[in-house]
Parts: sequence; structure tokens; C-alpha cells
Amino acid sequence: MELKLTRPICFFDLETTGIDIGKDRIVEISIFKVFPNGNKESKTWLVNPTIPIPPHTTAVHGITDERVANEPTFSDLAPQVYNMIKDSDLGGFNSDRFDIPLLAEELLRAGVDFDMKNKVSVDVQTIFHKMEERTLSAALKFYCGKSLENAHSAEADTMATYEILKAQLDRYPELENDMKSLSEFTTRKKIADFAGMIAFDKDNEEIFTFGKHKGAKVEKVLESEPGYYSWIQNADFPLYTKKVLTAIKLRKLNTK
Repeated sequence: MELKLTRPICFFDLETTGIDIGKDRIVEISIFKVFPNGNKESKTWLVNPTIPIPPHTTAVHGITDERVANEPTFSDLAPQVYNMIKDSDLGGFNSDRFDIPLLAEELLRAGVDFDMKNKVSVDVQTIFHKMEERTLSAALKFYCGKSLENAHSAEADTMATYEILKAQLDRYPELENDMKSLSEFTTRKKIADFAGMIAFDKDNEEIFTFGKHKGAKVEKVLESEPGYYSWIQNADFPLYTKKVLTAIKLRKLNTK
């Protein structure tokens, strides 16, 4: 089954220096773009993360400091990456919880004002876990009858993710072949920022999900304790979380 698209979708995968969204960096990125007319475009870049790649991480994806020493930094590549994804929805495997948040951090760090306001995301891992509870390699074997060669290479993982989603649509007639519907199906909880530090309550208002103000409405906290905003902005929080918090603060100021 081919995807029914009203706009392009970019499947992508990252190999990184680690799993800390705020601190770790991309060492490889692969993007596979599918257009509504069926055309496809693929790009893969090795990236100099500008920080050391820990040995235990190299053991997973095989990318060493020496291999990326002469590759462009993400700041160098950011315009190309953004140009490829700016008109597209995003798809990946565990992308809602890891790849999209980390990509957003890298883009913001490079001065690109990235957000998901006009995009949806489809996390193929969530479909898989809701339906079968397996891993990427097992998913490819289960849905496509194929073995995943070169696992933990961004390109192989990206192509496997694309093949799995198409097979999932064939297998599960209850899944609608529509990116907005699939995005809603793969969304675990409604959050305002990628890191899940600001979520929406039953009234669709932003609340903090951590710390002393956990469960409190963000607008009320910013009004009653203005210093809390400054503390977050100056502390080691993800850049996208800070951006969302600033937008909430400005929205409140504009309604006064």
C-alpha cells in the first residue's frame, strides 16, 4: 500500500553521541522524503558533532571521532536539512520521543526557528508497539519478512521505517492512510514541548509536568512567580522548552 499524502512526509533517523536531548549531538542524519505524486528524495549526511563520541555509543552505531573529524558540523548542514523538511510532515521510529526533539534542539542551536505548528508527526514505533510490542528489527521481520542489515546505520533504519509503515497499513485496515490520523494514533499524550515538560490538561491549557509546580497551569505560575521563568531560561533546559515557555509568556502579555 502506498501512502495517501496531501503534502510531503520526511522519514528520518538520527545517530547521535548519546540520548540526552539537551546535550547530545547528531553524528549522522538520513532523510527520505516522499511526495504526494509518488516522487522520492533521499539524503544522508555524516556530521561532526564538535564533542567526543563516547566509546559505548560508537559500539552501537560504529561512528568514531576520526570518521567524522572532517565532516561538516550540524550548523553547516542546518540550512539544507531545514530546506528539505520545512514543507513536510515527519515520520520516524521512536521519533516523537527522541529524534524530533533532538533535531529541534540542533536546529534551534544553529539559529533555525523550527517548530511543529504546521506539521504532524507519525511515530511508526508507536503503531508497532500498540499492535505487536516489538523492536525495529523484529518489526521489519514481522511486517515485511526481511532481515534488517546494517542496523543502527541511519540510512538502513530510515528505509526500514518507511517499509514498515506501508506494511502496517496493508495489515491493519483500521489504520487510516492519512498522515493526520496516523499522527493522532501515534501520539502518546498531548504535550506543548518535545521534552514533555509542558503538557496540556483536560481544559487544553498548558501545565508544568515537573518540579514544585507540577500540575500547575503555566500562565498562573508565570503570573504569581515571575522569577520561575527566568530560572528556566537560565538553567539547563531544552531550547525548545524555553521557546514554548516564552511563547506562553508573550501570549499572556498580549492579552492584557
